Formats: sequence, structure tokens, C-alpha cells
Amino acid sequence: MSAHTLNRTLKTGVLIVASAWFFFTLYELILGFLHSSHPETAVSTYQLVSETAASVGLAFRTAGGFVAFVASLFYAAGKGLGKSEALVALRFVVAFEVVYWFSLFFSILPSAWVQLSLFTLVNNLPCTAESIALPITLGMLFVRLTPQSAGTSGIKWALISGVAYLTVFWLNNTVNWITAVVGKGSDYLWLYPANLFSFLLTTIGLLALTMLAARSARKIIRKGDYANLNLRTYGMIITCFGLYFDVIFIMYLFLGPVGGWGSWYAWFMGHNVDLWLMTLPLAGMPLLIWNEHKLS
Repeated sequence: MSAHTLNRTLKTGVLIVASAWFFFTLYELILGFLHSSHPETAVSTYQLVSETAASVGLAFRTAGGFVAFVASLFYAAGKGLGKSEALVALRFVVAFEVVYWFSLFFSILPSAWVQLSLFTLVNNLPCTAESIALPITLGMLFVRLTPQSAGTSGIKWALISGVAYLTVFWLNNTVNWITAVVGKGSDYLWLYPANLFSFLLTTIGLLALTMLAARSARKIIRKGDYANLNLRTYGMIITCFGLYFDVIFIMYLFLGPVGGWGSWYAWFMGHNVDLWLMTLPLAGMPLLIWNEHKLS
């Protein structure tokens, strides 16, 4: 594949991913507002605070998706987006993501930690990790995304943030699968190979991908050689991460809720605001053969 064709393929993939991010998040935001404006039952103070914070956070993420969408349009067109403009756009996206992830802090129910209930596992544990780890790492990334440090410490914190993302996604999906098994019983796995495959893909597959990303990031950070990133490695990580969502979604389309509807399917198909990640392979696959070419 020629450098020109590869460039065009990557730009198209980035545009599709950014478009999916913006429009899917906008859809979830509108859906959330419609649900909040017509509550089925009276809401508690906790529900009011958590749902309001979630709506605000999702609004900021929608704004970030819009910035990414517009920037990707200029990138795909090949004009009008210089390095300084791209850096400014990226800082906006990162800042909006910080607000989004921090908003999840208000979904934590303090009393659940004392009760040590199933609710603690399914809600508090992932929300606590997400709302603390990601705002910190993304905040550091925002600070380092300056013309002077973007190519060094900016890349360093981008790598760290990427590992943090994978970690919280692994934790969140793993916790939801464990909760489903607790509620349905172990037969929910052993009697249904599709569920067992999905469970292993989540608990072991995502963990292995996270460890690979962490190992690669650690190696690069220790050497400080940010100018010679192995784009094939990160192309593979991005592609595999997106394929995880593709595989689970396609299995549901063809097999339905295997073993009966449960909390796992309710989470992944009904409450998952990150299904736009299914488009990630379109941006990741061009990087798998990028070593011979230059970004432009």
C-alpha cells in the first residue's frame, strides 16, 4: 500500500471514529435528558445529584466529541489544521474528558461501602477508579500538551492515560460480568459457551491487552525515546480494543441474550455509552503497517 493511500485510509478511519464518538454521545445525552424530564418514580437526593452530574459530564463529553469531529474533518480534508491548531483542539478534548470522568464521582454511594453489598461492587468500585484515575492522568496530559513539551512529556502522559483507560474499562466490564454470574449462578457460564467466551474475553482478554499496553508504555518511558514509537504495537492495541466491543455486539445480534436477559446484557447493550468504540479498528488497522511511512 502506498504512503498516500495509507494516509487517506488513516484519515478516513479517524474521521469515522470521531463521528461515531460525537453522534453516539449526543444520542445518549438526548436520551438521558428525555429520561430525566419524565421520571417514572420519585427520585431520591442521591439519584438527583448523580443523574444531574452524569448529564453535565455527558454534555462536556459531547462537546469534546464535537471538537474531535470538527478537527478530524479538517484532518481528513488535508488542509486548515496545523500542528498548533491540532494541539489546541486536543487540549479541549482532554479537558472535556476530565470533566466527564470526574462527574462519575457523584455516582458513588458512600453508604454502600459500609454495607459491602453487590451494589458496592457493580457501581462504587468502577466509578471510584474511573473518577479518580482518569481525571488525574488526563489532567497531567492537559498540562503537558504545550508546544514545548507535547513531543516528550505530552506523549508520556498520553501513554499513561491510555493504560489508565484500558484499566478502568477492564475493571468496569469485569465487575459487570462478575455481578451477572453472581445473580444468575455459575451455570450461566458453564451451560452456555457463548457466555463463557464473553466472560473470558472480558476478564482475561482485556487484562492481557492492558498489560501489553502498560509494558510497552513503561519501556518507552524508561528509554525516553518518544520520537521512535512503534506504531504497529499501538495500532494492534487500538484495533484489539475496538474488536472487543465488535465481537460482543455481533454475538448479541446473532445469538441474543444467551441464557436469558441479565445484568451483563442490560449493562453492555442498554447502559453502555462507549459502544462507539466499535469503530476503533478503522483507525487502528492502518497503523499496523505504518512503520515504513511517515505521519502527515
